[in-house]
Amino acid sequence: MNKKASIPVYILATVFSSFCVITGLIWDICWHISIGRDGLLSPPHLIIYLGAVVAGLFSGYEILRKTFWGSADEKAGSVKIWGFFYSSLGALFCVWGAIAMLTSAPFDDWWHNTYGLDVTILSPPHTVLLLGMIGIQFGAMISVIAISNQFKTSHNRTTTNKLFTLFALSAGFLLTIWFTLLSEELGRMESHRSSYYIYAAFAFPLLLFATGRAVRHKWTITAVTTVYTVMMLGTLWIIPLFPAEPKLGPVLNHIDHYQAFQFPLLLIIPAIVLDLIRAKLTHLNDWTLSLILGITFIAVFFIVQWFMGGFLMESPYARNWFFGSDSWYFGNNPDFEFRYKFAPWMLESNSELIQGLGIALAGSVISTRIGLSWGNWMHKIQR
Repeated sequence: MNKKASIPVYILATVFSSFCVITGLIWDICWHISIGRDGLLSPPHLIIYLGAVVAGLFSGYEILRKTFWGSADEKAGSVKIWGFFYSSLGALFCVWGAIAMLTSAPFDDWWHNTYGLDVTILSPPHTVLLLGMIGIQFGAMISVIAISNQFKTSHNRTTTNKLFTLFALSAGFLLTIWFTLLSEELGRMESHRSSYYIYAAFAFPLLLFATGRAVRHKWTITAVTTVYTVMMLGTLWIIPLFPAEPKLGPVLNHIDHYQAFQFPLLLIIPAIVLDLIRAKLTHLNDWTLSLILGITFIAVFFIVQWFMGGFLMESPYARNWFFGSDSWYFGNNPDFEFRYKFAPWMLESNSELIQGLGIALAGSVISTRIGLSWGNWMHKIQR
């Protein structure tokens, strides 16, 4: 690609869409625990749908542009759809994600009106919505990777840095929604159970090492987890500044402001360690590397998160705006005996914990190996 070529507008649009999707989702979670469901066109829903519309329109236009007005070189470097349309892989994911999200909206409204207001997170319409969200966020990340690979022959440092920033943002937003989907299993009340670390071991190395391998930069994993951390902290600190009042009953916890979501997992700490190790072990094959990196991830994550989880759960110093541990669903009793201490069912015996951590260790190595293979595939994407 020409050194003077600029980053396509649709790339910027899809990254913006990914930001809207995750911002709206976290706001919607805070809305549900502070206000309750308040109709299809609530403000957080509108932000989520804005992301779908922007991603769909810009990616759809890019597909039509390439199909009807694209050059022969552009068509040759595109994916052909239904034997007629030409598209980048990322734009294709974004369009399908947008269609899934917008299709789920009336379905979700009907579902709530028929079966109840807050039935379950993974109801059929929510599942379609979440798959669409992930489609847009994955499409945004893939789009940036493809453009980055096309720019490999360019020595324009400014463009390279901009693309790396866009990649870190898109991958960080995807990591944030990845965490959000698992947040019920990764809350502070579960932090002293082995299941907490099993979920983390299977979920996070997969994405972290895929992104670390897709874009070859010394600090890729650290950059991605930094975006996740900033995103989580930003919503944690900003959303509770605004007033909110429960509109569903029963109201046991009387609040007048939004309740916060969750303090971020300390993924940035193992990320720094992993990036340092990766830089020194580039000569190893992926199987050996998976073993070393997988063990390192779960060891560092367990150490930092075990103590952080205990702090967030039990320390009075965590019950403030900075850590957000005093946030509580309006339908829960604020005087619940185990609000600020681990209940017996939240803990395990030493033998159960050790056995569970063994599963987490194996899961981390497996997840790392799959992530490296996935990253190798993404590293080659140019369409």
